[in-house]
Amino acid sequence: MCKGLAALPQTCRIRAKEIKSKLGVLLQKPENGIDLIIPYPEKPEKKPEKLQKPIPEEASQWRESLDHVLTNSCGLAMFRSFLRSEFSEENIEFWVACEDFKKTKSPMKMAVKARKIYEDFIQTEGPREVNIDHYTKDVTLRNLVDLSPVTFDLAQKRIYALMEKDSFGRFLRSEQYQELVK
Repeated sequence: MCKGLAALPQTCRIRAKEIKSKLGVLLQKPENGIDLIIPYPEKPEKKPEKLQKPIPEEASQWRESLDHVLTNSCGLAMFRSFLRSEFSEENIEFWVACEDFKKTKSPMKMAVKARKIYEDFIQTEGPREVNIDHYTKDVTLRNLVDLSPVTFDLAQKRIYALMEKDSFGRFLRSEQYQELVK
């Protein structure tokens, strides 16, 4: 045992082992084909989306806040398309996945979705890893022990703030958006 851990009280060591075993369950690879079934499949190659054009008044309201864009289906699609053109689509995909996770009621489905979100977006070297700090990753990993609708809240807020501060302004200045409000 590590000398540093030996100095901890016995109750802390027991709790640490419990947490380690719970996290280990989340990170294990499936042993049979049934575990490979995920409620939402990997996304196939996307064809360019035909977006229904909003009326200019509707699109001009998007300037008020990123929330206005994300709560409007056309706005969300346009913003996603813009982020794709900037090669930062993982941010909006993570935000949408977190919103979907919050609506999940079944603990079993929640566990599957949490694992998928963690592996895709949070885990270092994940296929669509989002840019969050080490502290946020640690908090999120600890939250995976006791799943709840707020498990990914801190990470989702960080990504929202990043999109709001960085991408949203560029989106509003983009040719794509300027065409809509004419």
